Amino acid sequence: MVLTIILKIVQPSGKNNAKGSWKAAFMLFLYAITFSYAYLSLETGTGALILFASVQMTMILVGVISGRKLHLFEWLGVIIAFLGFVYLVLPGLATPSLTGFFLMSVSGIAWGFYTLAGKGSENPLSDTSYNFIRCLPLAMILIVISIQNSTLTSEGILLAILSGAITSGIGYTIWYMALGGLSDIRAAVVQLIVPVIAAFGGVLFANEALSMRLVLSSVIILGGILMVILGKHYYEHLISRNS
Repeated sequence: MVLTIILKIVQPSGKNNAKGSWKAAFMLFLYAITFSYAYLSLETGTGALILFASVQMTMILVGVISGRKLHLFEWLGVIIAFLGFVYLVLPGLATPSLTGFFLMSVSGIAWGFYTLAGKGSENPLSDTSYNFIRCLPLAMILIVISIQNSTLTSEGILLAILSGAITSGIGYTIWYMALGGLSDIRAAVVQLIVPVIAAFGGVLFANEALSMRLVLSSVIILGGILMVILGKHYYEHLISRNS
């Protein structure tokens, strides 16, 4: 509803009225439902590790298969950033349940393909809006199936509205906008900054302690991302200088 209202207000007349795709919408729905059910049996850190590892591998493999070769500096950046992420979530890691592991892996793969589907988006707001609209029939089926086992509270409803309208609808639109300037590999690695932002959000808004682990892991992750972003340019400069 929020995206539709925003789309009606800001959509310039004559602009390409992109309408997403059923493939992207299905991947969005698959990501959301498997993510939600996976966390019923996973610890936060373990779930995050499985999710981001799946996203990384999916997008990197698709990039490599499509002919996108990583240079040495980019590979080092990917590895360093991921090691920094593992170091960040390490205290919360636990042996995952098989069901939780499978569901979260599927969630990561689905999010990877949803991200790739947005690479060519010329109108991220419109694409995201129509992708969410296409999810409605699937969501209604899920509601019918699960409503008998659901417990509704005013707090839960409020959080669901905020999650759908702000952090998902508007947030995913911004992500599709950002994808226009990122390669598949860079988009995969940049997402590793999300847990860092969440951790610092806990420090700022939830009175959580600013630990040395958080600081060190942030430096490692950001350093790895920087290597991936600058690696190609440095490699090309090195090749041209030697030639």
